[in-house]
Formats: sequence, structure tokens, C-alpha cells
Amino acid sequence: MTIKTPLLNSISLWASKKNTAISEDKKEHKIPEILFITSFPARECGIATYSEDLIAALNNKFESSFNIKVAALESINDSYSYGDAVDQILKTDSADSYQKLSEYCNSDEGTKLLLIQHEFGLFKNNETDLIKFLSASIKPVLIVLHTVLPLPNQEMKRNIIEMDTFIDGFIVMTQRSAALLQNVYGIDREKISVIAHGTHLVKHGDKEILKEKYGLAGKKVISTFGLLSSGKSIETTLDALPVITSQNPSILFLIIGKTHPSVVKEEGEKYRDFLKKRVEILGLQENVKFINVYLPLEELLEYLQLTDIYLFTSNDPHQAVSGTFSYAISCGCPIISTPIPHALEVLQDGTGVIIEFGDTIQLAEEVLRLLKNLQFRKAISANGIHKMAPTAWENSAIAHAGLFKKIIAEKIDLHYKIPEINLSHFKNLTTSFAMIQFSVINHPDISTGYTLDDNARALVAICQHYELKREPEDLELIEKYYSFIKFCLQENGSFLNYVNIDQEFTKQNSENLEDSNGRAIWSLGFMLSLSSIFPVGFTADAAKTMKRALRKVHTIYSTRAMAFVIKGVYYRNKNAVDFENIALIKLLSNRLVKMYRHECKSNWKWFESYLTYGNSILPEALLCAYLATGEYQYKEIAKESFDFLLSHIFTDNKIKVISNKGWLDSNRHKKETVGGEQPIDVAYTILALERFNGVFKNSSYLEKMETAFSWFLGNNHLHKIIYNPCTGGCYDGMEENYINLNQGAESTVSYLMARLTMEKYTAKKELLHKNTSKIKLSENITALNI
Repeated sequence: MTIKTPLLNSISLWASKKNTAISEDKKEHKIPEILFITSFPARECGIATYSEDLIAALNNKFESSFNIKVAALESINDSYSYGDAVDQILKTDSADSYQKLSEYCNSDEGTKLLLIQHEFGLFKNNETDLIKFLSASIKPVLIVLHTVLPLPNQEMKRNIIEMDTFIDGFIVMTQRSAALLQNVYGIDREKISVIAHGTHLVKHGDKEILKEKYGLAGKKVISTFGLLSSGKSIETTLDALPVITSQNPSILFLIIGKTHPSVVKEEGEKYRDFLKKRVEILGLQENVKFINVYLPLEELLEYLQLTDIYLFTSNDPHQAVSGTFSYAISCGCPIISTPIPHALEVLQDGTGVIIEFGDTIQLAEEVLRLLKNLQFRKAISANGIHKMAPTAWENSAIAHAGLFKKIIAEKIDLHYKIPEINLSHFKNLTTSFAMIQFSVINHPDISTGYTLDDNARALVAICQHYELKREPEDLELIEKYYSFIKFCLQENGSFLNYVNIDQEFTKQNSENLEDSNGRAIWSLGFMLSLSSIFPVGFTADAAKTMKRALRKVHTIYSTRAMAFVIKGVYYRNKNAVDFENIALIKLLSNRLVKMYRHECKSNWKWFESYLTYGNSILPEALLCAYLATGEYQYKEIAKESFDFLLSHIFTDNKIKVISNKGWLDSNRHKKETVGGEQPIDVAYTILALERFNGVFKNSSYLEKMETAFSWFLGNNHLHKIIYNPCTGGCYDGMEENYINLNQGAESTVSYLMARLTMEKYTAKKELLHKNTSKIKLSENITALNI
């Protein structure tokens, strides 16, 4: 028996009240659950793989936003071993199973939305029980239609129309399917969402290296993949091969994938045996290879990347979409396809080649045409990658999450998950000399040479990384970028910006170099500010270089160049407080103040008569000046101008930085522009927000930091990712209707600076949360007079 003292009673009472409060708080903020009703691995079918990929993308993209559960589809005779993701089982040929699942969904308070993957035959043609299930549901329902038949029989058409009366919306994967739903089935267009079949982001490795890896060196590879069935019409390619091999003896046709399990159940390996026999008859044993396994994703994507031409020869004109088709294009395969609706929609404007169903002669002609023209293949590959980029699983996840939020009556807060820090592309852009300027997709383009701008920013970013992670290999990169900056410094104390691949200065260095000079000084100052964490003597030469670089800065009058210099000298002064540093900061800051006083009006709190690029650097520089000098006017103008800027770029829980397609002038004569948003402007805003929060301790600055960073992750007007988590690179910009997929130095380094700033902020946030929890605990104990 436990005897409670008054002290223990007090603690027990407080703990009880605290746990009740926590319980109520969790109940009030319970994360909604989405139930996917779908086939699911270990079942081997296209929709199972689709759902697994979509769920993985949703879980990787968002956190603390929703939970996903799965009700797996099986027949009575099926039994699969699932992981933890599967919560329920629906036996599609059992009316009782539908009833049981219906009762579960309706009674479970956590379940807020049902998402059903639909394909004809997936429900064992038992659409009647499915419709009864829908009619009984008191929860919102979305149905993903993987096939929309253009000429349905009366029963199929009636079933879709009946489903429509009980659900909240359909998801289809092509605009053609949406048009069919509207025109053939009479579905209201407002209830139809088009979300393309997802594709995997790919690093796009070297084709020849991959061929060597798989023992295919010297081969011209054509391939097809997917669960094998007669609907693939592989024989169309086999019959064309004798003509193709007569001109290209090194051709190898890869038939990748095991036979579809349902086909094996019904007829065994009859179709595969038929194909093998055909190969023997045609004497193609040296030119055809069967890969009769269900390949792991990574291996499959490598096979597709080494493929010279991908063939999609389905003989089903009603096959709305194909995941295999999508994956091949995203891997950069030049594709030849039969005219299924998906192909007709995607393979336009030089994205691929369409042939007629079963046309062996046409297939042979197109393969030969592509094999003869490497540049044509490369053009198709590049066009295809750009066309399929918006369909990345990450973007599919964003689109689905947006729809979940729209459909569920209760509020869903979408919290983007911050990706792990990834320096892969950052390092790939770096040669033995310095960081390359541009990239074609994720392949560094050495021909574009180097710039001081990019290497100055790279120096700041890698110093940030070293400050947080203390990784020794960072020191090598710091030395490299610093050495390039020193290389660009001229005898008169100014810098040149452009250097070609032969390490020679180019003719571009004739004008507009003040900003580049400012960036170089910023980076040198930032490096010097971290001297205490570097090996002894590591920054000694950088200190001399910066001293030389500061000899002419008093002649700089470019607004942003002055701001960069102020930041650089501010950082230098943190390492070694010096009267000359303070004097120089005041000289340049007073120039900015004078500009501000000249332009400032009641409705225009800015340094110039327009807002252009890199705007955040100006108020941040003045705030740095205040921190270095204590001059109150710098602090006052910094906050006033920064808040003015923020009022123009933050709306509706999004950031929209000033477009490079049209500046904002003080007379508001600029037309509203969409697109032309650059990663560097978002990154500079995040750096400034972190600085302002450090001084003003304003939670709205922290909230805006998170909002701004989510721009990279998909919280933008296109609802598409700007940062590529597969490569670690950042896309070069967002236009009105598309993303520029090239991942050059400016965008990649800008993202990294922003990401590292968020890392620092997150660490502080976690520490603050721990300290706040301790304070609250202490206050509660004190309140109990303990």
C-alpha cells in the first residue's frame, strides 16, 4: 500500500491536470488520417507499385500534416505478407468484406478521407459492391481512375456515373482522360483533378559507364520493361529486329520484367515461351536478352539510363497511362511508342516518336532513323526530361496533398519536410580549379567557365557548412574557392569576374563589376569571421587578401555592392575589432541612408525608386552596420525598409520575390508578372530574415523564414519543387508555366546557403523549445508551492 504525503498528492494532482491538458490538446490537433484503398506490395501489379511510390512521396514531402493508412485489395484466395503500412484488407470478391470495411471507415474518428485506386478488373468486376460501399460512406471519397474508356458499354458507363453521385471527386492522369470523363460520362469538370502518373527523379549517370557496369559495353541497347503479358505486343519488336540488326549488328534488345502474376495463374509462361521460340526462329539469340525478374528500382532506373532507344508497343488503344512509359522518359530514353492516350499527350513537339499499333515496318524504320542520328536522340531525350519533370513523385505528392486539404472540411496544415543536406551537386560543379558556372540539367557544363560571383557565394556556403558540421574535407573546398577569389584579385585592388576554361580572363570583364567586387569582400569577411574554428594560420593569407581588396571600396557607389562590402567588413570586424572597419562601414552605410532619405515617401520605404534583384541584402547590410556601430538610424531604416519589402513579397502564406521580368517601381506602373523568380532572391531573403530575428526577436520573421524556404520545396505558384533532392542541385528558376531544370552554380549554392541557415535556425528552435519546456515545468512546480 502506497501512502501519499501532501507533497506527493500535489505533484499527482498537477501531473493529472497536465496529462489531461496534453490529451485534450492532442485530441484538438489530431492529425487527420487518409485511407488508401488499393492493391499494395507484396502484391505485384502496376497499381500496387504506383500506390507505394505515391505514399512514400507523401511521407517524404510532408510531416505532421496527415497520416496514411492502407486497405489492401485482395481476392478471397489471395494472401500477401504486408508491412506496417497496411491497416485493413478488402476482399474484392466478398460483399461482407466491403461491409466490414465500410463500418470501420465510418466509425473510425481518425479517418478523414478515403482515396480509392480504380482499374477495371481490380475489383473483380464487382462494381456493384463498390458502389454500395461508396453510398454508405459518411467520409469524403476520391477515386483515382487509372483507365477511362472512350467507348464504355452501358454497364461501365452507368457504374462511373453512379460512383460520381457518392464521391467528392475523380483524379485522372491525363487531360484526355479528363475530357472523356466530362464529355462521355457527363462528369462535372469541377470534380475532376488531373495529376500525372508520378516519375522518379534521376541523377542521369553516364550511359557508357552504366553499360560497362552491366556487361553491355559496345552494344546499342533498345529495351522495354514491365510485367509481361501479351498486351505488351513484344513480338512487334522481335519481327522488326532482323532488319534493324542487318544494319546494326551490335543491337541488343532487353526485355525487362517477369510475367504478370495474374497471367502466370491463368496460363503460366505461355507468352514468354512464345517469345523465346520467336527469337530462335528469327535467329536473334545474340540480340535479345530476357531479364526475367522484378528489378529493384535503382537497378531498373540504371537499365533505363543506359538504354539508347526505349520501345513501348502496347496493343491496347484504351490504355490511358503507363508507369513504364513515364519512367523511361524521365530517365532520358528517346522513346518510340504506339498511340495510347498517354503517348499522344506527352510525345509532342519533339519529345518522342509515335508509330501505329503492330506496325513492324514502321517500328524498324524509326529505330534505324534514331540510331543513325545521335543529336536527334539527344534532342528527344532532353525534350522528354523537360516534359516529364513536372510529374516527379515529389510534385505528385504536392498535388495530392493540396487536394486532401481542399476536400477535407477540417483544417489541414501542410508542413513541408526539410530535406537532408546534400552536397553532391555542389561538389560535382567543382573542378580542381574552382566552381563551374552553369549546368545542363545536372551535368556541369565546363565550357561555360567560372565566375568570381559563384565562387564567392560557394565560399560563404562551404564556410557555413564547416561552421555547422566541422567536416575536414570542407577545408579543401574552402581553400579552393578562396584561391580562385585571390586569382581574380588585380594589382590595383579590384576583382575581375569571368574566367574561361583555360583559366584566362574573358572580354566580359569590361564593365559592371562592382557587385562582383562586393560579393568577393563579403565572402572573405565571412571566412575571416570563423578564424577561431579553423586550423591555426588557415586564414592568415585571406586577411592580407581582404586588406588589399578594401583599398578601393570607397570608390564604390553601386547600392548592392556597398551592401555586400558592409556585410564583409562587419564579419571581418567580428574577428578583430578595428577603427578602420567601423569608419568604412559608416562611410558606405551613410551613403545608403542618404539614398533612402532621398527616395523614401509615405508609401515607398526603399533606397531606390524601384525594387529589383537581391533586395534583401540592402536592409540586412544596414542592420549589420547597426550591430557593428550601434548607430540607431541604421537599425531604424533597416527595419522600416525590410518590413516594406516583406509586405510586397509575402502573400497568402507564400513568398513571391520580385520577378526579373519586371521590376516594381514606386509609381506602381509595373504590370503584375508571373514567373521570373530566382532561387538567389529567396535565399537572400532567408538570410536576412534570420538576421532580423536575431536582433528583433520577432516570431513573424521566423514564420516567414519557413514560408520562404518552402518555396524551394513546392510552396510556389506552380506547386512544383525547385530543389532536386535526388541530385542535391537546385533548378535555375521558376517561370510562369515551367521550371528551368538546369542546376547551375548560382541556384545550387543559393539553395545551400538557405538550407544551412535553416539548419542553424532549427537547432536554435529545438533548444528554445527545450528551454521553454523546462521553464514551464519549473513554473508549474512553483505554482504548487513545492
